[in-house]
Amino acid sequence: MKVKVGQEIAKRVKNGEILGVGTGSTVDAALTEIHKRVTAEGLNISVVPSSYETTMRCEEIGLNVLSPMYGKNISWGFDGADEVDPDLRLIKGRGGAMLQEKILARKCEKFVVIVDESKLVDKLCEKCAIPVEVVPQARYLVIDALKGLGASEISLREAVKKHGPVITEAGNFIIDVKFSKVSNSLEKELKSILGVVETGLFIDFADEVIVSSDSEIRSLTRS
Repeated sequence: MKVKVGQEIAKRVKNGEILGVGTGSTVDAALTEIHKRVTAEGLNISVVPSSYETTMRCEEIGLNVLSPMYGKNISWGFDGADEVDPDLRLIKGRGGAMLQEKILARKCEKFVVIVDESKLVDKLCEKCAIPVEVVPQARYLVIDALKGLGASEISLREAVKKHGPVITEAGNFIIDVKFSKVSNSLEKELKSILGVVETGLFIDFADEVIVSSDSEIRSLTRS
């Protein structure tokens, strides 16, 4: 299904465009399909990546990579998501690049989210926790504040191939947190906590969500 949605993204790419590119396995599938078109048709496109991981992948397949500092004329961008609710609110950031992803999304004239149908949920936090990027020194302050906001689950994300916590590109920790209800105001409440850098709640970012299933590709937009 990731290949299908990757092909849909690749079909939309036009010669001369500058694309904002997110992070994750679905994005990687789209990059593979874009590379096929670039190779076959000689398209001249450039990409602005949201993370080191995406930068390395784009360089590996020979795409023209612009600095994340690039600040204007990004034609459109695409990224994956971990959950999408009926209002196209998102949980993202399992890769830990929430801040960079939000900055890039806001620079794009249009921001498209690509997912398979398993990522669609009736309400946020149904399957995934919200990642919260936290300055290490503020870890315990933030945990106490999250409890005060009514969090049902709180855990410091541990690294897989090394001892200790996951460290973001900015040198911060990630706390994964769940709430029984996610209001539109929750993002601001979380970011008002001293020590919180960014969250994986994307409340008003997606202009379109492309969903792949075994039988079809469909497009969702906000009413």
